[in-house]
Amino acid sequence: MKFEIKHHDAAGRIGRLITNHGSVTTPLLLPVINPNKMSITPQMMKEKFGVQAVITNSYIIHQHQKLYDTALAEGVHSLIDFDGPIMTDSGTFQSYMYGEIEMDPLTIVRFQRDIGSDIGTILDIFGTPDQTKEEAEDAVNTTVERAKQSISEKKEMNLACPVQGSIYPSLRSYCAKKLGELNADMHPIGGVVPLMENQQYTHLIKVILASKKGLPVNRPVHLFGAGHPLIFPLAAALGCDIFDSSAYIKYAKQNRLIFPWGTEKIDDLYELPCSCPVCSTISLSELRSLPKKKREQKIAEHNLFISISELKKVRNAIMQGRLWELVEQRASANPFLQDALHEIHNMNHINWLEQFEPVRKTRGLFYTGIHTIHQPFFYRLHARLIQWFNQSSSTLILLDESEKPFSTAYIDILFRIAKEYPKEDIIVDSAIGPVPIDLDEMYPFAQYIFPDFLDIGTKQVRKKRWEECLKDKKIIRWEIEGITPNLTLNEKNHLQKIFDERKVRSVAQMQFGLDIAHILFNGVISLVKSKKTSKIRNVFVDDDHVVSMRASDGLFTLKLNGGKKVHKHSSSPRFRVVIDDDAVPFVKEGKSVFSKFVISVDPRLRPYDECIVVSKKDEFLAIGQCLLSPCEMGRFRFGQAVKIREHIK
Repeated sequence: MKFEIKHHDAAGRIGRLITNHGSVTTPLLLPVINPNKMSITPQMMKEKFGVQAVITNSYIIHQHQKLYDTALAEGVHSLIDFDGPIMTDSGTFQSYMYGEIEMDPLTIVRFQRDIGSDIGTILDIFGTPDQTKEEAEDAVNTTVERAKQSISEKKEMNLACPVQGSIYPSLRSYCAKKLGELNADMHPIGGVVPLMENQQYTHLIKVILASKKGLPVNRPVHLFGAGHPLIFPLAAALGCDIFDSSAYIKYAKQNRLIFPWGTEKIDDLYELPCSCPVCSTISLSELRSLPKKKREQKIAEHNLFISISELKKVRNAIMQGRLWELVEQRASANPFLQDALHEIHNMNHINWLEQFEPVRKTRGLFYTGIHTIHQPFFYRLHARLIQWFNQSSSTLILLDESEKPFSTAYIDILFRIAKEYPKEDIIVDSAIGPVPIDLDEMYPFAQYIFPDFLDIGTKQVRKKRWEECLKDKKIIRWEIEGITPNLTLNEKNHLQKIFDERKVRSVAQMQFGLDIAHILFNGVISLVKSKKTSKIRNVFVDDDHVVSMRASDGLFTLKLNGGKKVHKHSSSPRFRVVIDDDAVPFVKEGKSVFSKFVISVDPRLRPYDECIVVSKKDEFLAIGQCLLSPCEMGRFRFGQAVKIREHIK
């Protein structure tokens, strides 16, 4: 199995998973196929619904002689008539539902291998929420031991080893670490169906995060039994790549329709609130009047359409950098999920999630509710702001929030302030906290949209961040009314040059850190500005082009000369991605750095950060953009880690 990451947002990732029967894009939904009774055939799923892969139960196949014989003789792909990737379950869920099953753990793994499953699953021990910690620990130890034994039987088959541990985070992490030491290919998070059925979403979040923290980052993670779209955005944001659904048919048999916000009984609906291919061709009364089997078929198709559509929304949200926004939108429809999101405010979780959070997004930052201010991105932003304020002037001039960008809206006021307080820094009283005027065009300060009336929790966080940033500072609130001083054009140009140079240094300090900013701009600065917008576009130091400022987000793109300055005046690992000697010739040709060639990385880098690429001997090779987090580089054996922008000749 090959697995590579294409795009990031939150801990969510769009990936490519390659098996012997083709590649699929994650996050991915595996519809559950009952080989005894297929209401919607796998082939129909592929052609009509765009299903990429499916999951079926090897235990059921093994227990039915006709299915058993056909699967062994012709393979599981022939049995269910599907030519794409097939994952098989082992019977663990049946043991949870119906009690202990008669099946040898190694026999079922061999059987999955022999029928040609692309991804088989070990027979683990299902950990229920009502287990004592001692019972859960015994189940974990048995699961790990079975995994060790099963690995030797998988041969060419990919093997999924589920993480168990009931509701105990320490056991989940322990199990994940032990399984991560084995030659497994994928890791389902098992034992979560009861949590979802009872809407125990806080426990679910704890279970997912404890498991993810213990697992190798380069392996796909499957949230076993998570088939309702309500949970897809949250689980994806926490790092789950694969979901499976029997809910589409299970709920159809109960006359229940799945929607992104929950499920609705057909008798409780006034009309069909949906425009999927099923609901757009039939009325509610017509659906109700259909014969039972036909009605189940239609509802199952609707349920599958909605489930697949939600994962498309998740993938779009990852691409657009708005996955947390989607998570909060879905949580607003369910009070249990809304409450559960408070668990993510835990700083242990925030610190882990932050390392995967991209440094910039392609869309503005929207307020969607009480949890927005707690997104990991904001905690990183706040930490960097504290550093910025630590080196700012002891007296700060405070302006009220205005139209963005603030420096444009307040340009005449800034001239007045500069005449009276030439050395003091200026900040804006914004909805997300104190914003230095020098940073007003960088992401997210020019791209956030918050309402005028904030919730109490957001106000409290905002107040706390004000206190931490402005500790020991003298604040002068500037009165807008007043006479703008008459300045000559030369005086205005001189002040604008000062503003621009301060902006350049401040943005670099926030984006790269105080040390790198000092290195980059140690010399005579000259700027190239857009003739159309008068915005800064290129920065030269001693006639060397060191950075360019992007119009889209106000952040810098490092240039080759800038990379050389950083390399010369800093020491490893600062700003560096160190690569193996085998990759050096390719980088010198301008080709991307693949993850498997990365030896070490500056742990402070984040996805989409600028970086310099060096050899093992610290020879400067290129500048580029990180595509993965430091904890992912080198661990993924496939896919790109750094996109090269410029390289030495």
